[in-house]
Amino acid sequence: MSIQTSTDSRIIQSIFQVVLVSLLVLGSVRWILDELKSNESRIFQLYGFRQREAVFVTKEDQLDESCNVFEGQWVWDNVSYPLYKEKSCPYLVKQTTCQRNGRPDSYYQNWRWKPNSCDLPRFDALKLLDVLRNQRLMFIGDSVQRSTFESMVCMVQSVIPDNKKSFHRIPPMKIFKAEEYNVSIEYYWAPFIVESISDHATNHTVHKRLVNLDAIEKHSKSWEGVDVLIFESYVWWMHQPKINATFGDTSEVREYNVTTAYKMALETWAKWFKTKINPEKQRGFFMSMSPTHLWSWEWNPGSDGTCYDELYPIHKPSYWGTGSNQEIMKIVGDVLSRVGDNVTFLNITKLSEYRKDGHTTVYGERRGKLLTKEQRADPKNYGDCIHWCLPGVPDTWNEILYAYLLRSHRNSF
Repeated sequence: MSIQTSTDSRIIQSIFQVVLVSLLVLGSVRWILDELKSNESRIFQLYGFRQREAVFVTKEDQLDESCNVFEGQWVWDNVSYPLYKEKSCPYLVKQTTCQRNGRPDSYYQNWRWKPNSCDLPRFDALKLLDVLRNQRLMFIGDSVQRSTFESMVCMVQSVIPDNKKSFHRIPPMKIFKAEEYNVSIEYYWAPFIVESISDHATNHTVHKRLVNLDAIEKHSKSWEGVDVLIFESYVWWMHQPKINATFGDTSEVREYNVTTAYKMALETWAKWFKTKINPEKQRGFFMSMSPTHLWSWEWNPGSDGTCYDELYPIHKPSYWGTGSNQEIMKIVGDVLSRVGDNVTFLNITKLSEYRKDGHTTVYGERRGKLLTKEQRADPKNYGDCIHWCLPGVPDTWNEILYAYLLRSHRNSF
């Protein structure tokens, strides 16, 4: 009898221990689940995770096919713009940080592009990251395109925890990664798109230029497999009316008219694009020329200045500056039409023509150094009316790119 009682006691004790352990496990699981419901949880704070609600692209987010986003006007909006603060983005180079470099006004940051027949969707960094999840997006081109890359990074980086983002410089590339989304936003230095003697990202010749018009392989091997590609090339072509180049035999250097050489180079790119890009998996964009504002007489007849000290956009709908070569525009249109629907033309030239106020002028860099006091006092010779302050005009280019990416996105349920 005593043996039976002892056995029953041990069984009851074992059952009690199992129940106790089960209750402890269930309690721990419930605590963890409750913690995970809050973005303020100690788990998120400890490991840098944030709960992400499902992000869906709605019908209101998507542009109507009939809307021409490139025709419109700039409207004053100091409530919604800028989309980020210069001080809040550590990825900007000195060439674009006009406020930090001493520009006294910030009006150029507060203009919003308003298309005539629709509204651009409000930029949402989380929505873009969700659309680009597990993808690479790459900007390819010159220093203007580098600013567009930096603009995009600044537009998204603030929503990502510090320990979940990274930035690497691997010449000729810069790479920003958002780890939670496995998204990579990248930049590739290729000022002529095709190969040239100016292809080193930091040690390149400015005045002596030689382009290999039918050579692209050294660059393109880094582009293959990228999900979204945005190409741009213009300013480096326009240094002189003629340019030294080769076609075929690299030992035979000839002097070409710039527009002829540009067309030959773009056709080399188009041939590569049509044969190497998979339209089922990749998207291509080509951005039109970024305008310059070198001579104030173009918008203010009788004057003899530059874009320096300009505070407001041009409000002449028909305005087109001499810095934007219309023959080049026609070449781009013709070549892209032969490539077909696999590439989207981002025609940002006209809307940017109005923005004589947005350039870095004397508040940027020259040959890697900020201007001296003496140089700033001579904006006619030292002012930069090619590059743009950030935040600024390139943010709008990225808003348009964002709108096109949303339009083609399909929600995953």
